[in-house]
Amino acid sequence: MADSWKDGILLKIINIIVYFVFLGSNIYTVASPSSIYYYGKETYITPAPWAFLIWSLIHILLLGTVIYQFFPAGKKTIIDGISWRFPLLGILNAIYVNLWSTNHYIIAFIFALFVSSAVTHIYYIVKKFHSPESYGDELFIHLPFSLNHGWTTVLVVLTGFDAFGVNAITHGAGVWTKVFVFLALFFLEGTAATYAFSTPEGDLPASIAIAWSLWAIFAHQTSSGFVHWSSLVFAILALVWVVKGAAGLVIRSHHGHIALEEDRAPLNV
Repeated sequence: MADSWKDGILLKIINIIVYFVFLGSNIYTVASPSSIYYYGKETYITPAPWAFLIWSLIHILLLGTVIYQFFPAGKKTIIDGISWRFPLLGILNAIYVNLWSTNHYIIAFIFALFVSSAVTHIYYIVKKFHSPESYGDELFIHLPFSLNHGWTTVLVVLTGFDAFGVNAITHGAGVWTKVFVFLALFFLEGTAATYAFSTPEGDLPASIAIAWSLWAIFAHQTSSGFVHWSSLVFAILALVWVVKGAAGLVIRSHHGHIALEEDRAPLNV
């Protein structure tokens, strides 16, 4: 019997509530006039404010996710696969954002790790057990959680510097600050490379999230020449992995088109 939209209705309703109550509050926090972009701690890895636009994009895509769960294809992955991990992610993310926006950076860093763990678990389930079978799967399941996985990795690094790094307004970039910034940039670029080689076609959205952030760091960090130019080098390298992922996506789409044509070809006996 075909799935009814009522199947798993309790979890579907909770997903909707979590989206509008918790993720909705996140949108207000990061988009309000007194935005955390402008009144938060300034470190030597703080990106330009436009880096955080990717957060709004993820939330818009997740709105599609909570709608898509009412369709049989979406229910299979979102309700049966991801299950209660989505509301858990929404609650953890809301706690993290509110701690970060109120400058409780050390506790926010701990919750950033919790958010990263929750996103990673969902990402693993989606990528390992639920291959996309339609454009809906790609757009409302794989795309938002791939972007979120890459972006959450960036947030862990940014929050770590908020918690333990020096204030760039009151302190110069010392040797150890430069070393840790370089290692953080190297880690982010290496993560983008890992995404690019995670599958034959790579994970383009996750690589884009990190590359976007590295370019934002380069644009914003002008007080230290070392940080400015190091971030440029790593941003360029991350862009290479984005191009690699885009090429892999084109090749996959081409092969899928060929396979579809072969399936539809008449059988000659």
